Amino acid sequence: MNYRWFVIALAVHIIAVVVWIGGIAAVTTVMLPTMRDLDSKEQKVWMFAQLENRFRPQARIAWLIVGLSGIYMVEALHAWVWFASVHFWWMDAMVALWLLFGLVLFLLEPLVVAPHLERELASRPAEALTRIQTLHWIILVVSLFVIAIVVAGVYGWL
Repeated sequence: MNYRWFVIALAVHIIAVVVWIGGIAAVTTVMLPTMRDLDSKEQKVWMFAQLENRFRPQARIAWLIVGLSGIYMVEALHAWVWFASVHFWWMDAMVALWLLFGLVLFLLEPLVVAPHLERELASRPAEALTRIQTLHWIILVVSLFVIAIVVAGVYGWL
């Protein structure tokens, strides 16, 4: 294993996770509450569309970088067998979260959620934003929990 390339992959991996999950944190704690305070339905729908159109590509790119750098690191460490070990269950949690986000970012959100959400935002924006924010809080808390268990697992606490 080339240690320098591994460290570069690790740094890129962590930066991409920060961009991805940090973006979710910003949307959840700052942007959605701000949207709820807007006066008109039109403003809420417009702002939601703007945020989604700007954040979605960033989240997708970060997600891809996390996956590619993660695969590189697992391969460099010859760690594929770790996924079959109960001792490394936190790696399975990390990959499960990554796969879930991929499913949402590339399939569920554009094909199922977005069309329904646009109609709901136009007709009942307060309820739609409450539901969106609740879902984002769940996603954020689960993501932060997975990050915490991965760090604990890497350092042998689990």
